[in-house]
Amino acid sequence: MSSRVLRRRSATAAWIYAAVACGIVGTIVAARVLGLDEFGVFATALAIVGFFQILLDLTVEESLTKYGFRYVTGRDWGRLRRLFRQALVLKVVGGALATMLIVLFAPFAEEVFGNQGLEQALLAASLLPLVQSSENVGATALLLHSRYDLRGVYQAGSAGLRLLAIVAFAHVGVTEVLVAIVVAQLISTIVISAVGVAALRRFPSAAPVELGEDVPEIRAFVVQSSLATGVISLRTTLVPIVLGVVSGTTQVALFRIAQTPQTGLAAASSPARLMLMTEQTRDWERGERARVLSGVRSYSKWAGGLMLVAVPLFFIAMPWLVRVVFGSEYDGAVTAARIVLLAAAVNFMTGWTKSLPVTIGRPRLRIVTHGLETVVAIPLVALLGAEWGATGAAVAVLVSTLVFAAAWLVVVLRLREEVASGGMSLQP
Repeated sequence: MSSRVLRRRSATAAWIYAAVACGIVGTIVAARVLGLDEFGVFATALAIVGFFQILLDLTVEESLTKYGFRYVTGRDWGRLRRLFRQALVLKVVGGALATMLIVLFAPFAEEVFGNQGLEQALLAASLLPLVQSSENVGATALLLHSRYDLRGVYQAGSAGLRLLAIVAFAHVGVTEVLVAIVVAQLISTIVISAVGVAALRRFPSAAPVELGEDVPEIRAFVVQSSLATGVISLRTTLVPIVLGVVSGTTQVALFRIAQTPQTGLAAASSPARLMLMTEQTRDWERGERARVLSGVRSYSKWAGGLMLVAVPLFFIAMPWLVRVVFGSEYDGAVTAARIVLLAAAVNFMTGWTKSLPVTIGRPRLRIVTHGLETVVAIPLVALLGAEWGATGAAVAVLVSTLVFAAAWLVVVLRLREEVASGGMSLQP
């Protein structure tokens, strides 16, 4: 491995960890300053916004990465520019639709969740999908130059701005801090979009060319990727929403605290996942398919060994950690956090499941596997959450995560057989 690649990987990890650290500190500050009840409103509002954002904001970033590398490899600069222009339009339209639906839902939120203040909080945060819509398009342009380190820089900057917004306005109230977060996101989006335009201009100039015969394939990829992220949103964002409906926003607050181990471990694997998607997609387009699957196997072994050491330590220390970090007010989250820790460890070991479908051009694999996960999770959250609150929701998450991992084990075994026989299809 060249020293330049090693430096980029190390820098990427450092900046992404910094971004996640800002996110975790932001959660701690919001939880302590707002208090259990208001933090429940804050967390529920962000969960609802996230649900509509992921559900209606078309997922074009994955197709930009997949086909962007194809056009860069083939030096098809005109199609590359057309691809980015169309992706930007789709993202802005999707973000606008998500914002509109959040505004329409806001007047009914307090009746659905039985909590005062939620309508105003939703209206304050409703612009988030729109102002964030072009951010990932700009970031993808950096990936096509293999500059995932720079993407990490801007990700950390965005998280830092959100942290400043929380620190500066959490003491004022939920509505005010959500407005500040929207403003922070707008600044971040403007910066990364400008950098993305500059990165795209570094490629040889060419007039945009119609995508031609690639249109059906790209359209299918975008539709399937969007369906996949929609299915994921049903699990990641509907879990706290369903929990809030059956148990109230206070249980959502406790569950949000319990999710901290999941946030931390997802952060730990994030640099590896970003580099896997960038480098393995490039290798796949070059025909080095066995190398891609070998990387998946190596990652799983390394991650599994790390979890064998880390999980017992954090499991034992969880009561002390929750009390010291968030305060005794959140002691009710300890059991749920221990259960979520186990689910997070499984997700950590299967971190490649986010990038592999993009790499091999089969986004529908995410639809199937996350669909199974969602089908298991949501009914269990409604059932167990109504009975045991945040702890019941955590059990539902663990069970659904194990189902997800089992499904991917079957998928990978079949992929290895296909690659070994030379019958791997390029169709999405």
